[in-house]
Amino acid sequence: IQITAEQILREAKDRQEPELFVPPKQKITDPQELKSYQLGKRKEYEDKIRKNRNLTSHWYKYSAWEESQQDFARARSVYERAMHIDYRNPAMWQRYAEMEMRNGFLNHA
Repeated sequence: IQITAEQILREAKDRQEPELFVPPKQKITDPQELKSYQLGKRKEYEDKIRKNRNLTSHWYKYSAWEESQQDFARARSVYERAMHIDYRNPAMWQRYAEMEMRNGFLNHA
């Protein structure tokens, strides 16, 4: 009996257990560590935007992250920068207004 490499690979794949890797959640213990984490995330988002400015999903994710950090001035800044790129996008305006209303800044909406 001859076994081909394809059969060996298929059998090995079938015998493997499914990977249940869950990345660990990062626990931030002091303000300095929080600042470092935020700086890294902001750099990551800015790099994505720099690579493709016209992709609105990068802008949405970045502003949502800033909102989750309770930094509403930065979230506004992200939306306003996005408006300079695509001011005719009604979805962008709607998300911006919803973010303001969701967080109780009705005068900004």
